[in-house]
Amino acid sequence: MRKFWPVMTLLLATAPALAEDAKPPVVVTPILTTDRTVSGQPIQWPRQNAELVTATYEIAPGTSLPVHKHPFPRYAYVLAGTLEVTNTETGKAIIFHPGDVIVEAVNQWHKGANIGPDPVKLFVMDMIEKGEGNVVKKYVVGHMNLE
Repeated sequence: MRKFWPVMTLLLATAPALAEDAKPPVVVTPILTTDRTVSGQPIQWPRQNAELVTATYEIAPGTSLPVHKHPFPRYAYVLAGTLEVTNTETGKAIIFHPGDVIVEAVNQWHKGANIGPDPVKLFVMDMIEKGEGNVVKKYVVGHMNLE
């Protein structure tokens, strides 16, 4: 019986420490809070008939996307790989890694490139006006740009 109380005292003293190590069943980790795009524009939603379109993208190593722009907000979560996005209007380039959120520029020409050895995998969300697309490619003919 004498050994019982010291053991019980030790267990009761360490119980709170053991409880602190236990993880809750749901863990929320904030990733990004912003009201601006990567180029500093305020985020604006479609004015009417808003529609959310989601997709996954996989970009092979060494692949460059053509110069393009988005008329509506586009958000991407980088799941894998290394993506460089260059705003061709400002010349500013930003490199994104897994866990990063991209709040893409609206109506500004830019391009993307997988600059790493692994495929880039993105979860993309477009907030568009219903029935509209969200990618406008810039075509180059000779030395003239056609929008």
